[in-house]
Amino acid sequence: MDINKKKELEIFATQIRMGIIESTYNAKAGHPGGSLSSADVFAYLYGKEMRYKADDPKWEGRDRFVLSKGHCAPGLYSALAYKGFFPVEDLKTLRHIGSYLQGHPNMNTVPGVDMSTGSLGQGVSVAAGMAKAAKFMNSDVNVYALLGDGEIEEGQVWEAFMFAAQYNLDNLCAIIDSNGLQIDGSCEEVMSAEPIDKKLEAFGFEVKVINGNNFDELDSAFDAFHKTEGKPFAIIMKTVKGLGVSYMENQVGWHGKAPNEEEYNIAMKELSEKLKELEA
Repeated sequence: MDINKKKELEIFATQIRMGIIESTYNAKAGHPGGSLSSADVFAYLYGKEMRYKADDPKWEGRDRFVLSKGHCAPGLYSALAYKGFFPVEDLKTLRHIGSYLQGHPNMNTVPGVDMSTGSLGQGVSVAAGMAKAAKFMNSDVNVYALLGDGEIEEGQVWEAFMFAAQYNLDNLCAIIDSNGLQIDGSCEEVMSAEPIDKKLEAFGFEVKVINGNNFDELDSAFDAFHKTEGKPFAIIMKTVKGLGVSYMENQVGWHGKAPNEEEYNIAMKELSEKLKELEA
């Protein structure tokens, strides 16, 4: 990847992480852990991969993104805000009464959100339907769905995968954030889905396993997606839950808990220093 583009994406990912902390702190609620682990793929999707128009969110020619793990809305909102879909300042209203930025994405109120999600498993099912519709209409639209590794314990996810393979949806890219933790503990202890790659291959997917917090590997994976024909594509991202905030990293307790004032200040100091380093 071009070094300047990589630096631009690293800056964007850091801004996204700052937005996640800002929004969950002001909400006194939310899901920072899985939002932080996904910040790099949000940055890649909205900073390099997808076609969209921030000033025309309903543009028909846009690629579609579905946040199947809808509880990680703080990460999506932050990416959308920093790309101009709505004011960054509005991130502070997350989950407030009367705010259009609620705890899970709402396509009727949030510019840039293509599907309302929150019930795990349903998002990827809709994404598969979107991809099938694009094929039916002879459109070159690509559809991206981001799932959690805890989410793929849902049976509906595998029904959607079966559908995608049946109809050769090579315009569908399923991205699994495999950070190893879910609300009740480690995925291995609660309900292991491993080997995820072999199961997806058995369901008819082309699969690439990468470090999802590395932009060179993300770039390689999405390049492989564009070169794949006749079958859906899956990227299994090995990530660190809570990445970017020292005390949140690999800590299951930060799945669905907001930082207090002291924790907020520590997190923002760490991220601000990272941003200054990147911008130097």
